[in-house]
Amino acid sequence: MTTGLYFEDLFVGQTASLSKTITEADVQMYSAVSLDTNPVHLDESVARQHRYGGRIAHGMLSAGLISAVLGSQLPGPGSIYARQSLRFRAPVRIGSTVRAIVEITDLNPLSKKATLKTTCMVEEEVVIDGEAAVLVPSRA
Repeated sequence: MTTGLYFEDLFVGQTASLSKTITEADVQMYSAVSLDTNPVHLDESVARQHRYGGRIAHGMLSAGLISAVLGSQLPGPGSIYARQSLRFRAPVRIGSTVRAIVEITDLNPLSKKATLKTTCMVEEEVVIDGEAAVLVPSRA
Protein backbone atom coordinates (compact mmCIF):
# COMPACT_ATOMS: atom_id res chain seq x y z
CA MET A 1 0.00 0.00 0.00
CA THR A 2 1.30 3.43 -0.88
CA THR A 3 1.24 5.69 2.14
CA GLY A 4 1.43 9.45 2.30
CA LEU A 5 2.59 11.22 5.40
CA TYR A 6 2.15 9.69 8.82
CA PHE A 7 0.51 11.59 11.67
CA GLU A 8 3.95 12.01 13.25
CA ASP A 9 5.18 13.87 10.13
CA LEU A 10 2.50 16.57 10.34
CA PHE A 11 2.68 19.99 11.95
CA VAL A 12 0.30 22.92 12.40
CA GLY A 13 0.84 25.41 9.58
CA GLN A 14 1.83 22.77 7.03
CA THR A 15 0.30 23.46 3.60
CA ALA A 16 -0.15 21.87 0.19
CA SER A 17 -1.93 22.94 -2.98
CA LEU A 18 -2.71 22.07 -6.55
CA SER A 19 -4.18 23.93 -9.50
CA LYS A 20 -6.43 22.89 -12.36
CA THR A 21 -8.00 24.78 -15.22
CA ILE A 22 -11.68 23.85 -15.45
CA THR A 23 -12.55 22.82 -19.00
CA GLU A 24 -15.75 22.24 -20.92
CA ALA A 25 -14.96 18.52 -20.83
CA ASP A 26 -14.61 18.64 -17.02
CA VAL A 27 -18.08 20.19 -16.68
CA GLN A 28 -19.64 17.69 -19.09
CA MET A 29 -18.00 14.70 -17.38
CA TYR A 30 -18.86 15.95 -13.88
CA SER A 31 -22.46 16.44 -14.97
CA ALA A 32 -22.60 12.88 -16.31
CA VAL A 33 -21.01 11.32 -13.21
CA SER A 34 -22.91 13.37 -10.63
CA LEU A 35 -26.22 13.45 -12.55
CA ASP A 36 -26.33 17.22 -11.91
CA THR A 37 -27.75 18.52 -15.18
CA ASN A 38 -28.73 21.97 -13.93
CA PRO A 39 -28.85 24.18 -17.05
CA VAL A 40 -26.81 26.88 -15.28
CA HIS A 41 -23.85 24.52 -15.86
CA LEU A 42 -24.76 23.22 -19.31
CA ASP A 43 -26.94 25.65 -21.30
CA GLU A 44 -25.57 29.12 -21.99
CA SER A 45 -28.92 30.55 -23.16
CA VAL A 46 -30.61 29.48 -19.90
CA ALA A 47 -27.61 30.40 -17.73
CA ARG A 48 -27.48 33.95 -19.17
CA GLN A 49 -30.86 34.61 -17.54
CA HIS A 50 -29.61 33.70 -14.07
CA ARG A 51 -27.70 35.55 -11.36
CA TYR A 52 -24.21 35.07 -12.82
CA GLY A 53 -25.09 35.94 -16.42
CA GLY A 54 -23.67 32.78 -17.96
CA ARG A 55 -22.57 29.23 -17.37
CA ILE A 56 -20.68 28.33 -14.23
CA ALA A 57 -18.91 25.13 -13.23
CA HIS A 58 -20.46 22.88 -10.61
CA GLY A 59 -19.35 24.03 -7.15
CA MET A 60 -18.54 20.48 -6.12
CA LEU A 61 -16.25 20.10 -9.13
CA SER A 62 -13.99 22.78 -7.67
CA ALA A 63 -14.49 21.43 -4.14
CA GLY A 64 -13.32 18.05 -5.40
CA LEU A 65 -9.87 19.56 -5.86
CA ILE A 66 -9.66 19.81 -2.06
CA SER A 67 -10.14 16.06 -1.91
CA ALA A 68 -7.38 15.66 -4.48
CA VAL A 69 -4.91 17.61 -2.32
CA LEU A 70 -5.87 15.69 0.83
CA GLY A 71 -5.73 12.31 -0.85
CA SER A 72 -2.59 12.80 -2.90
CA GLN A 73 -0.41 15.27 -0.98
CA LEU A 74 -1.32 16.32 2.56
CA PRO A 75 -1.63 13.98 4.34
CA GLY A 76 -1.83 11.88 1.17
CA PRO A 77 -2.53 8.22 0.36
CA GLY A 78 -3.79 6.16 3.28
CA SER A 79 -5.62 9.05 4.95
CA ILE A 80 -9.40 9.01 5.35
CA TYR A 81 -11.44 12.12 4.60
CA ALA A 82 -13.85 12.25 7.57
CA ARG A 83 -15.59 15.64 7.44
CA GLN A 84 -15.81 18.77 5.28
CA SER A 85 -17.63 22.07 5.60
CA LEU A 86 -17.84 24.31 2.55
CA ARG A 87 -18.92 27.85 1.86
CA PHE A 88 -19.31 28.73 -1.81
CA ARG A 89 -18.34 32.38 -2.08
CA ALA A 90 -18.11 33.03 -5.83
CA PRO A 91 -18.79 31.17 -9.08
CA VAL A 92 -16.13 29.44 -11.14
CA ARG A 93 -16.33 29.87 -14.89
CA ILE A 94 -15.22 27.40 -17.52
CA GLY A 95 -11.63 28.28 -18.40
CA SER A 96 -10.79 29.50 -14.89
CA THR A 97 -7.83 28.01 -13.05
CA VAL A 98 -8.79 26.91 -9.55
CA ARG A 99 -6.10 26.57 -6.89
CA ALA A 100 -7.04 24.31 -3.95
CA ILE A 101 -5.05 24.97 -0.77
CA VAL A 102 -5.10 23.05 2.52
CA GLU A 103 -3.44 24.10 5.77
CA ILE A 104 -3.22 22.08 8.97
CA THR A 105 -4.79 24.04 11.83
CA ASP A 106 -5.01 21.36 14.52
CA LEU A 107 -3.65 17.90 15.28
CA ASN A 108 -5.29 15.50 17.72
CA PRO A 109 -2.74 12.86 18.80
CA LEU A 110 -5.36 10.68 20.54
CA SER A 111 -7.58 10.24 17.47
CA LYS A 112 -4.79 10.77 14.90
CA LYS A 113 -7.03 13.37 13.30
CA ALA A 114 -5.81 16.44 11.43
CA THR A 115 -8.06 19.48 11.00
CA LEU A 116 -7.33 21.60 7.95
CA LYS A 117 -8.45 24.96 6.61
CA THR A 118 -9.55 24.41 3.00
CA THR A 119 -9.64 27.10 0.34
CA CYS A 120 -10.21 27.26 -3.42
CA MET A 121 -9.12 30.39 -5.25
CA VAL A 122 -9.38 31.78 -8.76
CA GLU A 123 -6.55 34.26 -9.11
CA GLU A 124 -6.75 36.24 -5.83
CA GLU A 125 -10.46 35.60 -5.19
CA VAL A 126 -11.61 32.99 -2.68
CA VAL A 127 -14.34 30.97 -4.37
CA ILE A 128 -14.73 28.27 -1.67
CA ASP A 129 -13.62 28.10 1.94
CA GLY A 130 -14.18 25.60 4.68
CA GLU A 131 -12.65 23.08 7.03
CA ALA A 132 -11.81 19.39 6.73
CA ALA A 133 -11.02 16.63 9.20
CA VAL A 134 -8.81 13.77 8.06
CA LEU A 135 -7.88 10.54 9.85
CA VAL A 136 -4.17 9.96 9.33
CA PRO A 137 -2.18 6.71 9.54
CA SER A 138 0.29 6.51 12.40
CA ARG A 139 3.65 4.78 12.72
CA ALA A 140 2.67 3.71 16.25
